[in-house]
Amino acid sequence: MTQFPVPPAAVADVAAAAGTDPTTLADLLRVANTPGFDRWQEQIRRTGGCSDPIHLQGWTITKDRATAETLYSYSTASEPGGRLRVACGNRRASRCPSCAWMYAGDTYHLIRAGITGDENKDIPATVRDHPRVFATLTAPSFGPVHNRPSSGRCRCGAQHWEDDPALGTALDPERYDYAGAVLWNNHAGQLWQRFTIYLRREIAARAGVSQRALADACKVAFGKVAEFQKRGAVHFHAVVRLDGPDGPGTEPPAWATVALLDDAIRAAAARVRVLVPAAGTHPERELRWGTQVDVQPIGGLADDELTEQAVAAYVAKYATKAAETTGTIDRRIGELAELDRINLPDHTRRLIEACWHLNDTYPDRLLAHWSHMLGFRGHFSTKSRAYSTTLGALRQVRADYRARQERQARGLPEDLDDAECSTLVLAHWTYAGHGHTPGESWLAQTIARDMRQGREIAREVKAELDTEGEW
Repeated sequence: MTQFPVPPAAVADVAAAAGTDPTTLADLLRVANTPGFDRWQEQIRRTGGCSDPIHLQGWTITKDRATAETLYSYSTASEPGGRLRVACGNRRASRCPSCAWMYAGDTYHLIRAGITGDENKDIPATVRDHPRVFATLTAPSFGPVHNRPSSGRCRCGAQHWEDDPALGTALDPERYDYAGAVLWNNHAGQLWQRFTIYLRREIAARAGVSQRALADACKVAFGKVAEFQKRGAVHFHAVVRLDGPDGPGTEPPAWATVALLDDAIRAAAARVRVLVPAAGTHPERELRWGTQVDVQPIGGLADDELTEQAVAAYVAKYATKAAETTGTIDRRIGELAELDRINLPDHTRRLIEACWHLNDTYPDRLLAHWSHMLGFRGHFSTKSRAYSTTLGALRQVRADYRARQERQARGLPEDLDDAECSTLVLAHWTYAGHGHTPGESWLAQTIARDMRQGREIAREVKAELDTEGEW
């Protein structure tokens, strides 16, 4: 009857075995016995098992301009519930694991293309010969926190386990600089911007050329991602690459080396300052990067391929995360009283409260608005223009592929370009809601899990075939 792993009549037994609550079970049975259930499953599969799909209502018609013949028509009137469900596209894994998986995959290919090159993304393989490093810039200390030092014992005298909830929390909450921590997060984007400016200056100084001459001889490219530490402070991971004067397709000058880039990054990070003016009872603050700056070269030989992949995978991993590692929530907080209804770690709650307490003092910083992010208001992943392709370009390739599949299934020409096919497309779409009912949510999670397992099995089979091929 359907592509679902069990017939609708057996769904109740499966759900009961999984411990599904009665409300969800009743709705699940309703969905499974609704006309159009097969088509509903097909829609959810096309979204990748999205947790919060967008519902659209509308129609589209493709006509031949010369004859006015209708080549293709579609309306959501024939869809289950009269709606078409499309993926939400949320990058947060806490909101939608399926869409976050897709976002992480796109980020992986974007970052990896800038490390190894990819002709399909207009990045030549010669970038592997350019100086490339993986740099990490951290926040300064705002007070001692529980940690796992190499000595084994924390300052508190205990030996914490890796998953100890106390890790990252203040040893003395009354003396911890919560205001400084959230203000630093709030200005982290400006710190990064100034770092990129100083980096070019430091490279020019070490090369013995002016900044104007540097622009004509060498370009700095980067792709970065933000990560929240357990203590609630943001730090940045970045792939930094030196190219020739016209970007990745040109060879960098002879003086452009990994050692020079390493030294310039450390010097630039040490120079950055962002001043927060005095306001109310709060004195002027000078925000800086932390002293822990890590710079590691990225290998370019065949034996180092795993390193290149590992760097891209590491960056992609954090592209789908926000501040959830600190125990905060993944939505905006409308009023401070909401915290009384949320189970938050004390350290995280104090950081959120600091955002609200500082909001009127620094109204232009929108600290309360970004309190769920502990003050951070920057982009989690960014890149320089010439680093590699864009997320938009990757999504367009996927959209074009799906459109070709749809046209092929309906017997239409693969290319419906107006100039070649003389077609006219008319369409009207409206937003009709989002999300799932409880039963739909359970089924969507099952579909997403099956798709994920299928990908994992395919990946394992491919790895085995690749290994056999080496022999």
